[in-house]
Amino acid sequence: MTTETLDPSAADTKPQRGIQSLDSTGELLAALVAAGVPLTLRDLAAAAGMPPAKAFPHLVSLQKIGLLSRDADGCFAAGPLALELGLIGLQRLSPTREAEAEVVELAASTDMSVAMAVLGPLGPTVVRLEESPRPLHVSLRVGTVMSLVNTAIGRVFAAYIADDVRRDLLGQDGLRLAGAEPAEIFAQSSSTRGAAAARLQPGYLQRLAQIRANGIDTALNKPIPGINTLAAPVFDHTGSICVVIAVMGPAGSFDSDTAGHPALTLLAATQRLSHRFGYMAVPAGS
Repeated sequence: MTTETLDPSAADTKPQRGIQSLDSTGELLAALVAAGVPLTLRDLAAAAGMPPAKAFPHLVSLQKIGLLSRDADGCFAAGPLALELGLIGLQRLSPTREAEAEVVELAASTDMSVAMAVLGPLGPTVVRLEESPRPLHVSLRVGTVMSLVNTAIGRVFAAYIADDVRRDLLGQDGLRLAGAEPAEIFAQSSSTRGAAAARLQPGYLQRLAQIRANGIDTALNKPIPGINTLAAPVFDHTGSICVVIAVMGPAGSFDSDTAGHPALTLLAATQRLSHRFGYMAVPAGS
């Protein structure tokens, strides 16, 4: 008697045979996700490239198990089971781990150095640095805490965190990389002195508003002379900023225009990550 054994490595290299009807069901789910809004039977079937008569039984089954729901207008949307599965997936996500591949690809596609930062206890902190083939001679390294005033990474965080959190962090900005003097950050009243009682200069708040409008910031020759930086945010499913990714290059050869190739490549990467983390952008004017 012979015993048949399965070679896992061989199984991985051979196409796996699935259930054709489930493949069709998956196409309907993918079409609904791509649309991002509830769809009628006709529209959803068209988006999935199948006749409504073929799509309907799949949708009924999906509704029965809770993966889809149907509203009073007959439109299909995510059901309770789909929402629970989505929450499980989001809870397992590690933004920094998930962003690793994007950081490496971004460095390769732009031929520039790329930094990733999170908001740590001391402020915006670099947790990943992918050097370009032409390494930059900069003081930036993993663990560097960035200024909320004089660095693009720090300003992007400052633009999206709560006012009280930003105010507390700004009180110690002089301790961070390229931290400014308090007089440069705060406009102090004649009756009170010190950072704790100071208020921000309007120009700084206007810069943060511009970052929120453009979704990107630049730092030209600052905080490091001769180095230009572009930085953009990544958001999670709650709409909170979780990571900032920055592209850096020599000022003489780095296209720092916010409509240039490095900026557009950076924005595409951060938007992909935000989408992966469950962030749904609110359309302008809504």
